[in-house]
Amino acid sequence: MTKRPPISAVILAGGLGRRMAQADKGLLVLHGKPLVSWVLERIIPQVDEAIISANRGIDQYASLGCPVISDTLTEFAGPLAGVQRGMLEARHPLVLCVPCDMPFLPADLVTRLLAALDGSGADLAVPASGDDIHRALMLVRRDLAANLETFLAGGGRKVSQWQGGLKQVVVPFVEVDAFLNVNTPEQMQEVERRLVVPVT
Repeated sequence: MTKRPPISAVILAGGLGRRMAQADKGLLVLHGKPLVSWVLERIIPQVDEAIISANRGIDQYASLGCPVISDTLTEFAGPLAGVQRGMLEARHPLVLCVPCDMPFLPADLVTRLLAALDGSGADLAVPASGDDIHRALMLVRRDLAANLETFLAGGGRKVSQWQGGLKQVVVPFVEVDAFLNVNTPEQMQEVERRLVVPVT
């Protein structure tokens, strides 16, 4: 069996939490532990390095045992700023970028994204489930960091716009619940209720 290339993961926790009353979303407690911890538990077994991208609560994130990095851009530039910094800091040639608000990600997420990336020769792979493409979650080649830096320097901010200029492969998943993300207090309450019977 061919050994897969080493992969770095960047957990994107640097957002402003606008729909969460400006709360630091990754540190919100879900069923007894920070939301970001749920993501780390799903992702760490699948990768060779995990980094947290955060602009607030640095000490709290660092206490989780991963290196913590912050955006280099002075103004809030959205998730791509965290992606770009993460690509620069990553030790490995492939970088998995994951939002901090997806607690039920598939255990074979990386395997399936990597197979699609290798099979297509694309620059990046993104998952899709149901009618949604989850563009902030991507497996991307680290050597695209300069391309992303140029995009950001030109004022680009939308993830879909940056990805649209690259060769990408969309990977279908049937597990819609696995990509549930927590954006509002109401969604947080719904996830808490569902955790009585954990999603597998």
